Amino acid sequence: MDSILDTIKKLLGIDPSYTPFDADIIIHINSVFNILQQLGVGPAFSIDDNSTTWDEYTTNADVSMLKTYMYLKVKMIFDPPLSSVSASAYNETIKELEWRLNVAVDPGKEES
Repeated sequence: MDSILDTIKKLLGIDPSYTPFDADIIIHINSVFNILQQLGVGPAFSIDDNSTTWDEYTTNADVSMLKTYMYLKVKMIFDPPLSSVSASAYNETIKELEWRLNVAVDPGKEES
């Protein structure tokens, strides 16, 4: 059972025991959950601390794509890359993941 907050902190390069930025990161995580809901990927959901796990959000066995999407979206808000090339690469990956997540939840409505 992985903590959502701790997973994202680790991917951001922040030790899970280091808590000064937790409130900021939680706000960004909750914003991404709102985006996911609007994309039709998941239910209304939010976290308050590091006790909430990925299993509470989804029972999907493969949450890797969700974790990557969440990390990249939070990274672009919380600690965007200084290089425009890196930022562009992140944004392209985010767009692809949004498309793939949409297809995963509604495979009958692929883009033409």
